[in-house]
This record gives sequence, C-alpha cells and structure tokens, in this order.
Amino acid sequence: MSNTHQADPVKRARLRWRGRRGLLENDLLLTRFLDQHEETLTDEEVEAFSVLLELPDNDLLNLLLARSEPEGESDLPHVRALLTRLRAI
Repeated sequence: MSNTHQADPVKRARLRWRGRRGLLENDLLLTRFLDQHEETLTDEEVEAFSVLLELPDNDLLNLLLARSEPEGESDLPHVRALLTRLRAI
C-alpha cells in the first residue's frame, strides 16, 4: 500500500501541483475538484487525472466543459469516468 497515491503525501502534493495550469479556468476547476475529492481518489482515478494533465490547456478546458470528448490515447474508460466527476463540479 505504500506505493499508492493515498499513502504517499509527496505523491498527493505533486498531483495538486501538477493540477495548477496556465489557464485560470482549468486551474479553478481542477483545484475545486481536488479540494473536494483528493482524499478519496483511487489510484486509477489519479492515473486518469494524470492522463488529462498531459493535454494542452485548451484541449483540457474543452474536455472539462464538455465541448469535446477524449480522443486517441486519452480515450480510456477510467478517463471518461473521471471526466464525468470533474464535469459535475
């Protein structure tokens, strides 16, 4: 269990830092989500969050606002499930 996201405070802090984005809208949405759900995220959800964070800011914002859907390498069931949660914020 020591390798999981929840068991490692450094991993949790790193995830929150990576959630800070260049676009204020992304920053606000991701920070609000982490404020509410960070302590209950599963390792699979953390991995999905990391996949989303690899996207350019404008692509991420379009996904968060449901203007587009995941494509290519980010089109994974656990990414889509996390997007549903992110969009509910």
